[in-house]
Amino acid sequence: MGEFNSIFEKGDVNPFGQFFVGQSYLKMLTDLNGVGVANVTFEPGCRNNRHIHRAAKGGGQILLCTAGRGWYQEWGKEAQELPPGTVVAIPTGVKHWHGAAGDGWFSHVAIEVPGEDCSNEWCEPVSDEEYGKLR
Repeated sequence: MGEFNSIFEKGDVNPFGQFFVGQSYLKMLTDLNGVGVANVTFEPGCRNNRHIHRAAKGGGQILLCTAGRGWYQEWGKEAQELPPGTVVAIPTGVKHWHGAAGDGWFSHVAIEVPGEDCSNEWCEPVSDEEYGKLR
């Protein structure tokens, strides 16, 4: 799959892999005062299932795209390309997915926004047919 360079360590095989199509890796960077910050690296074509960040108050997720090229898509909207330097703020209650482009690796730093009663609801995978339409 070739050499991939990111500013953070790739980490280990993602323990949440059952919610991904393809292989991803996770490296926790910190969890200071409940603010989880992790580097997530996706092999080419890898993407997570659609999911929703839930919280009674606050919550959500921020993605800081650091290397490669990826995609982000909210339910009912067009997918947006994620080159390095892109910041995506994902409010609670928004169904979405993110992952690598089909032709290369992708990394982002995921920041879990603190809140009350936070959880993550995993939904259906993004089909190969739907994903294949992205260039």
